[in-house]
Amino acid sequence: MTPTLIWILVALVAIGLYLSWTAGRLDRLHSRIDAARAALDAQLLRRASVAQELATSGVLDPAASIVLYEAAHAARQAEEEQREVAESELSQALRAVFGEAQQVEAVREAPGGEAAARELTEAVRRVPMARRFHNDAVRAARALRRHRKVRWFRLAGHAPFPMAFEMDDEPPAALTDRPTA
Repeated sequence: MTPTLIWILVALVAIGLYLSWTAGRLDRLHSRIDAARAALDAQLLRRASVAQELATSGVLDPAASIVLYEAAHAARQAEEEQREVAESELSQALRAVFGEAQQVEAVREAPGGEAAARELTEAVRRVPMARRFHNDAVRAARALRRHRKVRWFRLAGHAPFPMAFEMDDEPPAALTDRPTA
């Protein structure tokens, strides 16, 4: 009887260690999601700020300035439920304003325009990367949370189910096609 109890105890300890490891892994994935979301939020805020600054600089024509300013302002002020839509609308406004290379060149030729165009280019390039990192972390956490052992033993605790950030993040071609020196 004693060897049977020892084997049962060893099996229970092994199962407990495995579940503990899985719970730790899930916790690390949730931490990674939080960090990726903070980075995504920072990039989105940076993009909206640069767009708003450019819209108020007087470099763009009045109609383009109004379109860009309103979209950037809406993106910065959007509630969490409306954030994806507002950010997508900012992407669309950026593509509309900077759809042609002539508009980008006009901005670059203005005083301080080269730096503003460079900063906007960097901002619109970083948003898709930050969103991809966030969504990859969400995908990994979702895959682990779908396992039966995670559901049966409630290893996710009270953490909310992770949601991907879906938006139109295609940058304006005129900003990204220009080779950098």
